[in-house]
Amino acid sequence: MDPFHPELSSAAKRIPRFSFTPGLTRFIRFVQRLRGVRKPRSEPGLTIRDEFVAGPPDNPHLRVRLYYPAGTPATCPALLWMHGGGFLIGSPEDDEAELIRLSRELGLVVAAVQYRIGPSHPFPAALTDSFAALSWLHNTAKELGIAANRIAIGGRSAGAGLAAALAQFAYDEGTVPLAFQLLIYPMLDDRTTSRTDVDQTSLRFWNSRSNLFGWTAYLGRAPGGADVSDHAVPARRDRLEGLPPAWIGVGTCDLFHDENVEYAARLQKAGVPCTLKVVEGGYHAFDMGKEANVILEFQQSYTDAMRAILKKSTAT
Repeated sequence: MDPFHPELSSAAKRIPRFSFTPGLTRFIRFVQRLRGVRKPRSEPGLTIRDEFVAGPPDNPHLRVRLYYPAGTPATCPALLWMHGGGFLIGSPEDDEAELIRLSRELGLVVAAVQYRIGPSHPFPAALTDSFAALSWLHNTAKELGIAANRIAIGGRSAGAGLAAALAQFAYDEGTVPLAFQLLIYPMLDDRTTSRTDVDQTSLRFWNSRSNLFGWTAYLGRAPGGADVSDHAVPARRDRLEGLPPAWIGVGTCDLFHDENVEYAARLQKAGVPCTLKVVEGGYHAFDMGKEANVILEFQQSYTDAMRAILKKSTAT
């Protein structure tokens, strides 16, 4: 029986099954270095530019790519975005098409941060970079034309897991209030690396071997141990009360399905408003393929959820 959604099955079967390894990761990063940082492109009704902001002491020049929609109010909402890539590869521009769409549809400023990645920069590098970008966004809200009480955070995959960790860290710090967390198939739990019951045949783009490598690179140590910091691994945190409203989306053919569903249930039990969108037969990163109804519905779900929360927070 075909495990994939009918609209995704053909694409899923054309995707080569592979694992991220040190050699493959080095090659991809070499290609990225050769390509360099893509210049901000010209988009009708949108201003795109790079800012270099004060990062943590060990990374003082932090690059943030900003997307400004035209014709927005004096104070508009904002989204801090963390890219995916398993904490191994990636850049803010990887999700540019989707960030442009969100900026236009929701009339929000998007700030995509170039956080440091493993294995050369293990935890807490990515988290401290992201918190520095969030603090800059909040502290310069007036100059940027942003409503300081309408800042959301989000990402895909590892970036979404980083967003979940950032929501927890920001809550603990108490300096930056957050309105929403957008978690698209987030990488939440290093203990998934120890599972032996996963059917690898229906996984695409990210399998158990890749997951072990990604978590090891991020943590700077073997994952799954008893003394791993819950600031590094969002699913390890005991108390979730007080976190901002969330949207979590994942497919049933995604390695992260179980940990995503469990985290959503824990948020709801803790009194945190959380919408869970499960796509039957969706594989990891299925929404980055060609347009299909199932993809458009997935995107519309989190767009509507973000719109409702950010609109509601206008009066707060």
